[in-house]
Amino acid sequence: MKLDFQDKSILERLQRNALLSVAEIAEQINISKSACWRRIQKLEQGGFIRGRVTLLNPEPLQLTLTVYILIKTNQHNEQWAKRFTEVIGNIPQVLEAHRMSGDVDYLLKAVVPDMAGYDVLYKRLITADLFDVSSSFVMETMKETTQLPIFI
Repeated sequence: MKLDFQDKSILERLQRNALLSVAEIAEQINISKSACWRRIQKLEQGGFIRGRVTLLNPEPLQLTLTVYILIKTNQHNEQWAKRFTEVIGNIPQVLEAHRMSGDVDYLLKAVVPDMAGYDVLYKRLITADLFDVSSSFVMETMKETTQLPIFI
């Protein structure tokens, strides 16, 4: 499916605010509501839209410490990978998990209330039989977005 200007405009608006109504989007990009609705359905079916979420502010939820966890393993087999995926899947504080190239095997992003919360997380992580764990704590966030760059 090739995206045209209107499809990209719809995606751009939905990324900024998933609460916009079809009518609001249609009005902003100057098409009918039914045409806009059909385009959104087509974008969903085409896999361009994975879901719609509400982004929460971590501070009032007392999740003020963001940590990036670098993991090395000496077990590069399917059984270990399955266990590791299960362990991190059961830790809600882990927001992202990536298998990496280079010196580090996995990179995790997690949020916790404080250092004691990180220690609890760490103790759960090491049940996956890790070789090396190194963590870096975010001191200041200069930019954070969930919006993918859509060039119109």
